[in-house]
Amino acid sequence: MNRRTFAKSVVLLGAAGPAGVALGAAEKAEEPLGEYYEEPARKLPVHKFDVVVAGAGTAGVVAAIAAARQGAKTILIERKGYPGGTVTEGGTALHSFFNLWKAFPGVQKRQVVKGIPQEIVERLMKAGGTSGHAEMLLGYNYDSVCTAIDTELYKLVVFEMLAEAGVTVAVNTLLAGAIVDGPRVRGAIAESRSGREAVYAHALVDCTAFGDLAAFAGARYAEPNDYPVVNSMGVAGVSVERYYEFLQSHGAVTQLAKGWRSGKEGQIVRLNTNGKAFPQEFRTRPARSASP
Repeated sequence: MNRRTFAKSVVLLGAAGPAGVALGAAEKAEEPLGEYYEEPARKLPVHKFDVVVAGAGTAGVVAAIAAARQGAKTILIERKGYPGGTVTEGGTALHSFFNLWKAFPGVQKRQVVKGIPQEIVERLMKAGGTSGHAEMLLGYNYDSVCTAIDTELYKLVVFEMLAEAGVTVAVNTLLAGAIVDGPRVRGAIAESRSGREAVYAHALVDCTAFGDLAAFAGARYAEPNDYPVVNSMGVAGVSVERYYEFLQSHGAVTQLAKGWRSGKEGQIVRLNTNGKAFPQEFRTRPARSASP
């Protein structure tokens, strides 16, 4: 698939029909009523599909591909400009392809996730974009393997698979509401640079990270906000092997997995540490730098 053909298969939602509001269109200014501005009503262009999938994380991608391969006219709505979700932005790997056999002696190793997720991994392996199912050597209380990926190649491979399946991919498109008829959800409201549009479907699948579609449809929810903030970043020019040697010398290695990386097998693909095991000087210097 060349770049031009690929670009034609991944479109903004508005390219499939007339736009609801032209980009930059102005509305007549009115004096606000109290603390609110009353937005004028408008008619939204309607698009009809068999299946609407909201959210293009791994779950949404797999759901959309599966539906389209069964012959359903499918649209995938994603607010970012690419698929991937937590896999591409959360600083994590693909997990849980196998049962947690290493943490329980006598349990037989068994792959429990196959199908389209495994197909994604196989496509990534051909593209040189994954470590494969690298076995955890240390720190396997949560997962017995670490399937590390190249996030940019993951986006490309998944985009190609969606296009091959015939999924309409609406990237840079925000899920803005739900169309509800009594107890039934009939469709979704999407908004992009092409404007605000209505998407009707026989089935709607909520794969957003926050259950947005369900919330818009009236489902009860809570916002506990009980998880610490996690930010991911990439660092270049660092030798993972030397870092491992430093951690090992201080007994600070808590997780370790080796697999395919940089064209070689047996390379470190996952490494975690216990910072409390670092020398006192190492821990106090960053603390001073963080002080105001």
